[in-house]
Amino acid sequence: MIVKTYCAAVNGLEITKVTVETSLTNGQSLTLTGLGDEAVRESLARIRTSMIHTGYKFPNRAITINLSPANKKKEGSSYDLPISIAILAANEVLIPTSAGPTSSNPLNDYMFLGELGLDGSLKPIVGALPIALLAKKEKFKGIVLPKENEKEAAVVSGIDVYGMSTLDEVINFIKGINTPEPLKLDINELFAQQQGKFDIDFADVKGQQQVKRALEIAAAGGHNVIMIGPPGSGKSMMAKRLPTILPPLSLNESLETTQIHSIAGKLNPDQSLIFQRPFRSPHHTISQVALVGGGTNPQPGEISLAHNGVLFMDELPELPRSVLEVLRQPLEDRKISISRAKYNVEYPCSFMFVASMNPCPCGYYGDPTHQCNCTPGQISRYLSKISGPLLDRIDIHCEIQAVPFSQLSQMQPGEPSVAIRERVVKARKIQEKRFSDYYKSLDSSDPDYDPNSLRQRIHCNAMMSEKMLRLFAQPDEASLDMLRMAMERLKLSARAYGRILKVARTIADLDGSEKIQSQHIAEAIGYRNLDRGDWAERGN
Repeated sequence: MIVKTYCAAVNGLEITKVTVETSLTNGQSLTLTGLGDEAVRESLARIRTSMIHTGYKFPNRAITINLSPANKKKEGSSYDLPISIAILAANEVLIPTSAGPTSSNPLNDYMFLGELGLDGSLKPIVGALPIALLAKKEKFKGIVLPKENEKEAAVVSGIDVYGMSTLDEVINFIKGINTPEPLKLDINELFAQQQGKFDIDFADVKGQQQVKRALEIAAAGGHNVIMIGPPGSGKSMMAKRLPTILPPLSLNESLETTQIHSIAGKLNPDQSLIFQRPFRSPHHTISQVALVGGGTNPQPGEISLAHNGVLFMDELPELPRSVLEVLRQPLEDRKISISRAKYNVEYPCSFMFVASMNPCPCGYYGDPTHQCNCTPGQISRYLSKISGPLLDRIDIHCEIQAVPFSQLSQMQPGEPSVAIRERVVKARKIQEKRFSDYYKSLDSSDPDYDPNSLRQRIHCNAMMSEKMLRLFAQPDEASLDMLRMAMERLKLSARAYGRILKVARTIADLDGSEKIQSQHIAEAIGYRNLDRGDWAERGN
């Protein structure tokens, strides 16, 4: 007799339906096939012990288990539950009943996932949300998984989600005994309740009006930004408050982000969705693998965990240059492809890159209240750690000075995040409409045409292509003359041209101006301090 149960394999963001085929024949052996890793092979020992503690006898026969498709790698401990259910059913100890939760065989209608403890308890797994999405796509009636994962899986409408605590509960469910109600969540209501709740606010930041203006522009256009200033000037404080002025996550963006965190095992047991834009701030000792992802078992890196949010890297020149350089391709393509001998995975990583640094090793070069003790050679070596190509991908450069204590003690609270966010959201809506109209106007002969795209690929100014710059960010003659003069006098590099136009387009959107005007170009030029000729020479 061959019994089949169903579960799923997680390889990067690729989720594959897995059929657990189990056969019991005469003899005494135990065989597991299907390209399972060490955790999968060890499952048989856990299953045997958990069955005994649950009150069931492990079959004393020849057991063959195949995880199909056999050519797909299987990792992790989530296969314990479907394998144990299949063994019990093949041994005719567990007989599904039509009087249970379905009118047919529950083994065919549900996916089963969960790690078994030795006492028969069910332990949480990773990837519950993307697996639930697959179960819906494959037209399963529902999914049975550990109690800790039920809120995460229940965000998927159209399937029944049952959270169980023990193997015995699952067996009773299949038999139709004490069938619980599936968990139902009103995602729209839950999403609306959780949006916009922050423990920090830009009102806490006193002074620094120029920097707050730069961060508002960055948020409005999705621009990458770098802040340069002495220690204690508020760089990290303001970077941490950037998510409070970004547009709220849409439900689709929330699902995308939650899937990545689910696969990485970063969701809390009581968390169903990620409601706020992620803010990731890795230490400067981070490795390449931890930053971009990969490893023996492929995992998303920090850049993917920051998808639809902010990646903040403090003390940028302190990172090894080899680590910094791996950021170049993800910043450009907004996705990361990781190829190894045993696997090839792709993760999304569309994030705002925010960096901070000191102007020199001691941090006080140019500071009016502290003396800098660094030599010109030390400063040059320090700045040269950031290459020109990486700097090319940062739109806004902002210099910061520390606020004197006399001003800190007298200043009133700054403008709150909610007020800044209103202006940012208004500017983003202008951009979304502009790019939506652009995609609607394309025909099949245009390279940007994509009839299968569910979402427009470009939705903020920072993502504009050269063609879009010509269409939407063309300055008038007076502005063009100003830009030409600035590039000549300030020795700006050629790569600064497109960056200035993108930032100027965002400034114009914040002003509600359809055309880019000279004051918008002038302000955008002011955010290219590090792109002068002398910096480019030292950074390359």
